[in-house]
Amino acid sequence: MAQGSFVRTSKGQFILQGKPYYYIGANYWYASLLGRNKKGQERLKKELDFLVTKGVTNLRVLAGGEGEGLIDGVKRVEPPLQPKKREFNEDVLKSLDYLLVEMGKRKMKAILFLSNNWEWSGGFLQYLNWNGLIADSTLRKKINWDDKRDYVSKFYSCESCIKDYYSQVEHIITRKNSLTGKKYTDDPAIMAWELANEPRPMRPAASKDYSSWISQAAALIKSLDKNHLVTTGAEGEMGSESMDLFKEIHTDKNIDYATIHIWPKNWSWFSDTAIAKSMSTVTGNTNNYIVKHAEAVKTLNKPLVIEEFGLPRNNHSYSLSSPTSLRDEYYTGIFSTLYKSVKEGDIIAGANFWALGGAGRPAQTWWNKGDDWLGDPPMEEQGLNSVFDTDASTWKVIYLFTQKIKKVGVQKK
Repeated sequence: MAQGSFVRTSKGQFILQGKPYYYIGANYWYASLLGRNKKGQERLKKELDFLVTKGVTNLRVLAGGEGEGLIDGVKRVEPPLQPKKREFNEDVLKSLDYLLVEMGKRKMKAILFLSNNWEWSGGFLQYLNWNGLIADSTLRKKINWDDKRDYVSKFYSCESCIKDYYSQVEHIITRKNSLTGKKYTDDPAIMAWELANEPRPMRPAASKDYSSWISQAAALIKSLDKNHLVTTGAEGEMGSESMDLFKEIHTDKNIDYATIHIWPKNWSWFSDTAIAKSMSTVTGNTNNYIVKHAEAVKTLNKPLVIEEFGLPRNNHSYSLSSPTSLRDEYYTGIFSTLYKSVKEGDIIAGANFWALGGAGRPAQTWWNKGDDWLGDPPMEEQGLNSVFDTDASTWKVIYLFTQKIKKVGVQKK
């Protein structure tokens, strides 16, 4: 396999085929689940083709979930890759095989996150349950925020939990694609392995163990795969609760680039439905958050990706008929920051919006088995942050900036 087919890093930039690689991408976490049947495969191909026409060729995807049944009082992603401890569902992996083949045909790149800090795909709570640190009865019911912080923070000091996580990591990374016979480690459709979605220490007391876990997990992945990048999946200061800890985890030699996530709703930058009233605060805080982290990461000489950001439709509506002008404004601001970095050859190298709803449609406010997968996980209102294929004004913004970035790349050849 030609080395130029893989994304590399050099002097604070991504490099692909000898040239700087910048991108606008999508979070499309459920793409790995669509290939299990004909209907899903047709939807997947349709959505991939649609994304390519908009210049979106970088996708952040869930590699697989853990466990079954209610968790934290809500439904979780199904089917899981690991339904029971160290038992893996081959059909889920074959679906991931299918996704990577289809992405490869379209010269797309995948960032695959290997577990989750949050309950919607099982994640760390499930590993803690499997190893006796959370009772089944506790796992099924709604867990309050303080208790959740206490529980999840124990993951990083639970050696048996981490070994189970490593088992899943190794099972995925060492896989050979059932459709092509190609090893995942040799597949240029994969850009990077991500340790987990939004790993947080959750409690300051866990920070040391958290940092050690990141270092050891990254080293394990690099020992298994010399071709692909590794990143954390971290949110930035809001997740690590300390810029020093954010810098520390991204200083590690086996972490190739830094990530940040930005969530105005979750971080109370606006309240209730008053998005328009608070837009100056939302955009100002977003810009400050990006600048603060870019300055920190620049000292590490590594690329930075804004890999999650989203905003509800106007008036916090879930209806596809509701306008998205505030979301479009928000996206324009973030893409403008990325575009400035591209022109200047700076470290902000990518932006993955959350999230693709594509051709899916919400059947009701809360997800039920049999409903279309959307960008909104089962614990969130369906349609909350999803970008559907009919959201013409949003796609106009996305296409405008993918083409502006492409044009700069052509000019720099």
